[in-house]
Amino acid sequence: MEYHLADLFEHAVDNFGERTFIVCDGKRRTYDEMEARANQLAHHLQAAGVKPGDHVGIYALNSVEWIEIMWAVFKIRAVWVNINFRYVEDELRYLFTNADLVALVHQKQYSPRVEGVLPYLPDLKHIITIEDGSDCAAPSGAMNYEDALAGQSSERDFGPRSSDDHYILYTGGTTGMPKGVVWRQEDVFFALGGGLDLPTGNRVSSPEGLVKRGLANGPITMLPIAPLMHGATQWGVMQGAFIGNTLVLVPQFDPIDVWRLVQEEKVNVVMITGDAMGRPLVEALDEASAKFDLSSLIALSSTAAQFSPTVKDEFFKRLPNLVMTDSVGSSEGGANGLTYVSKDNTAMKGGPTVKPNEDTAVFDDDGERVQPGSGVIGKIARSGHVPIGYYKDPEKTAETFVQIEGRRWSIPGDFAVVEEDGTITLLGRGSVSINSGGEKIHPEEVEAAVKSHPGVWDAVVVGVPDERWGQRVAAVIQARDGAAPDLASIQEHCRLSIARYKVPRELHVVGQMVRSPSGKPDYRWALNIATST
Repeated sequence: MEYHLADLFEHAVDNFGERTFIVCDGKRRTYDEMEARANQLAHHLQAAGVKPGDHVGIYALNSVEWIEIMWAVFKIRAVWVNINFRYVEDELRYLFTNADLVALVHQKQYSPRVEGVLPYLPDLKHIITIEDGSDCAAPSGAMNYEDALAGQSSERDFGPRSSDDHYILYTGGTTGMPKGVVWRQEDVFFALGGGLDLPTGNRVSSPEGLVKRGLANGPITMLPIAPLMHGATQWGVMQGAFIGNTLVLVPQFDPIDVWRLVQEEKVNVVMITGDAMGRPLVEALDEASAKFDLSSLIALSSTAAQFSPTVKDEFFKRLPNLVMTDSVGSSEGGANGLTYVSKDNTAMKGGPTVKPNEDTAVFDDDGERVQPGSGVIGKIARSGHVPIGYYKDPEKTAETFVQIEGRRWSIPGDFAVVEEDGTITLLGRGSVSINSGGEKIHPEEVEAAVKSHPGVWDAVVVGVPDERWGQRVAAVIQARDGAAPDLASIQEHCRLSIARYKVPRELHVVGQMVRSPSGKPDYRWALNIATST
């Protein structure tokens, strides 16, 4: 029995062909239309020499073309590589080289950057440029996207595929250069693609099982907001596709555009990545001109970033019947657990406290399971369906994927504690934890306390050098309009919810917070701010 992502999409096409699949930036595709265009692009790539296992880069904002490329590459058993559209030439040169790209599809506005790195990429044989209204000249030798599709067959006449085919997710992380996480397609399907239903723990028993679920439940309309270069939205799209849902995308995040689309497309579920999207979304509802019919909206789902209690409370004030979930996972381990958040019960001890799935555990530094209620801080681990490793990085692979209890586990470095009832509370990534006088301080817990201050719009917490303590806690904040919080007021406020040793000792106020496009904190940027001012 094969679980291949292209096969799963084609099962959906055969059952939901006339349903609307994708809506983005004024363009719409049914399942049948997406299938036909993806087949055309797949045939073009084959004709251009792209072979099974070859790597094809996607360098674009959210668009229907992004999705067409995704399916086209999988159909011919090649591997697509997600590219951060904020990268400049040096970062692009590193990523393109590290990923061994043989082909690249990019939006025209990024042509100058692509042209700048071409001399360093002798293995990049084929470039396709998507028109986006930009007046940039396409790179030398590039082909127009629509011309690439023109004249190609729309038939599905590809050979058999394998569950062992690869999927790669390049993750920027918080402290280093991007790393390519390599998965078998079957493993990533069960870890991230809907093969395991997190709320129930049920596993799909056959590829046709997803289609049956879609036929039984009927379509829902989902709006994942983050960029498609981020795993959360990739998997929001793919999970939705496998069961016949409609996916609505925004090219770039704008809260008013999101609420407009919820109204116009009758969106049922909005997917966010924490406060960076949640806070502007909820506050946009208070703007005088923002009067939207949100009666279709049933659920709000957050993953991959801190989603503070104060922001959750604001959503419930305005949308009291909203079903809200918060989840824990990683590019290296898949989904670890999920929790339902209820009104008047949004308090957090750090990151979210979730019910773990059956393959998730927490291990201490000696490789022993952390016992419920022990208070021991360990690291979240997942076994079963886990990645092969990091692309071309055996050393990092050996550090992250380890043998414990006779099984292979992925332990990417997220600290956590196990509560008395067996639930797991996330504390944050070890690579950005702060060691002050021997005490481990996890930034997410402090950030939640700082962001609950009425004068703070956003915050990132880092550790800066301290002669006595090794490191001390520094908060980088963006104040609310008209507010001017000082260090003393923030310290007084934080002492109400966190221990004194965790309270920030420094405050740095910036005009604009810098985060990744997916909403994750940019700890390197924040550390530079804290150590240079």
